[in-house]
Amino acid sequence: MLPSIDTLDNMLQVLGLKAFMNNFQKMAETAERDKISHFEYLKQLTQLEIEYRYTKRIANLLKNSKLPRDKLLKDFQVKRIKGLSLSLIHRLADGDFIDRCENILIFGNPGTGKTHLAMGMAKEWCLKGRKVLYKTAANLVQELLLAKKELSLNKYIKKLDGFEVLVIDDISYIAYEKGETDALFALLSERYEQRSVVITSNLVFSQWKQIFKDEMTTAAVIDRLVHHATILELNAISFRADQARSHEQQHLNQEVSYAKDIELVK
Repeated sequence: MLPSIDTLDNMLQVLGLKAFMNNFQKMAETAERDKISHFEYLKQLTQLEIEYRYTKRIANLLKNSKLPRDKLLKDFQVKRIKGLSLSLIHRLADGDFIDRCENILIFGNPGTGKTHLAMGMAKEWCLKGRKVLYKTAANLVQELLLAKKELSLNKYIKKLDGFEVLVIDDISYIAYEKGETDALFALLSERYEQRSVVITSNLVFSQWKQIFKDEMTTAAVIDRLVHHATILELNAISFRADQARSHEQQHLNQEVSYAKDIELVK
């Protein structure tokens, strides 16, 4: 039996039309004053509802992505990276590769901006309505191992399947045990040609045996990842080291300038 609904406010609440509910009365007064047609009044209210739902959806996508820091793609200094194409970065940020279930693999020394680039693109994908999840490799592996111990690994992998893009950051930072690498292999195999993966690594493929230990497992992982992938190599001096040198030079310049001022005073 239908519930008793006797006011427009209640009706809009039942339908989940929050923007309608918050604005219909004020906009009705404006429409009457400005002699706006019923059709135009309804159109404006509908537009508000669409904008409200879009904003709410994007906010939820950003929250659920678990991105830890607000790294923006526009702040990533592409020009520092020799051979890196700005047009390619923009094309990847558009997210078309996600529909093709392709991967992005980002390699480079520490401090070259791998995490910044991955996070910046991830945020862009969220803003375009994509379901993205960010995980450090260390946390992801521990969660996979826990799920395996609880005999719920398949369930956990299916949960991750709800995200169109899984960003795995710093895959080469920790030494894995075989049980951990087996669980990670199961995840990557499940996502192969089904969902997209973004991985950052300090180690090139030839060194991935340090991660997966076994040669056959290493070869199988690499084969699945690169089959449909864009590989980005960030060949540059560490941004943090570069900044430190720049600050040191500024400090030296200030000291020289100060010494010259002292000499002038003498």
